[in-house]
Amino acid sequence: MTTYGTITHHGTGKGTASLLFGILSLLAGWTLIAPVLGLILGMMSRGSEPFARGRAAWGIFLNLLAMIGWLVGIFLVAATGISLTLGGFDVGTLFGG
Repeated sequence: MTTYGTITHHGTGKGTASLLFGILSLLAGWTLIAPVLGLILGMMSRGSEPFARGRAAWGIFLNLLAMIGWLVGIFLVAATGISLTLGGFDVGTLFGG
């Protein structure tokens, strides 16, 4: 009888969690905390979970995309507010005042 040894399956939890955080950050509009956590989990998974490399890579990509989207959105809102303030635009005219 030949024994081929035991197959050790490394977990894929961090890679899967990173992917889920990335998807939910984009779809549910989660702010900066979830993408940062997903990015950290994805980076950790790339080094320690060989069976979750694809999920970790997609998680990293989606979390970066969510972070960039939020930062661009915040920048646009701030730039619009600053330009309205400096331009002397009266917001009351929009509401019939």
